[in-house]
Amino acid sequence: MGTAIKQVADLFKLRIGIVISFTAMAGVVVTPGALEGWKIALLGLAVLVSSASAGAFNQYVERDIDVRMARTRKRPFVTGTLKHGPFWLCVILFMLSASVSAAAVALNATSALFVFLGAFFYAVVYTVWLKRRTWMNIVIGGLAGSFAVLAGAAAVNPELSSQALILATILFLWTPPHFWSLAIAYHKDYDAAKVPMLPVVVGDERAARIIFGSTVLLVATSLTPVFFGMGWLYFVGAAIGGAYFLSKSVKLARAPSRATAMSCFHASLMQLTLLLVSAMLDASL
Repeated sequence: MGTAIKQVADLFKLRIGIVISFTAMAGVVVTPGALEGWKIALLGLAVLVSSASAGAFNQYVERDIDVRMARTRKRPFVTGTLKHGPFWLCVILFMLSASVSAAAVALNATSALFVFLGAFFYAVVYTVWLKRRTWMNIVIGGLAGSFAVLAGAAAVNPELSSQALILATILFLWTPPHFWSLAIAYHKDYDAAKVPMLPVVVGDERAARIIFGSTVLLVATSLTPVFFGMGWLYFVGAAIGGAYFLSKSVKLARAPSRATAMSCFHASLMQLTLLLVSAMLDASL
């Protein structure tokens, strides 16, 4: 039973989906206005299901890549635990259609559009169009997380607030240094799979310096919401998280290795968590 649950969680990338749903909740909270509790719950579920459909589609399409990477070669479509065929495409399409339709009926068309775009950018723009072609894959594909914030904000008010737009921009800037850190740690995997992630294209040393520069831009941008209505609580959380992420990116730039890359990767998660929680707490006061 435990193995089956883990396989489902891995197939639908539920850990990533939970994070994305949390960003949608942040979009709700920072947007002036009110949304009924059941609508907030439905929004979270819609974003989670649409994200899960995109995650499953990613694994469905990338079976040939996953088999060449140590990190992914035990995924169910690779091992044959799940049969690679039209059935799963129907399941994925149904999940996406149901989540977008639910958002459209219960919330509004703008929120539903952003729910759809989040899944579309990860499943099609990133996975199908860009991942095998360019190191810019995660830069453009990273818009998927930004759309979750906008879906939450639009559920409250389709006329997006400045706070929501800035938060979406922060998510867009956060994704590249977050993912490139992981790509340095798994450089050999991506090289073996012939996926042009930034470290494979330019080398770990240069990629680490780019991560540092990207982190500086991210942290600087993450402090700007104080000029658009966010208060001291947000500033403190964003500053602490940003300083921590910056310190780890400095260590990575000075000595690129799997250990420093993973440390930077985990720091990015800590920074995002502190930023979103502080934003939500600040907006709630």
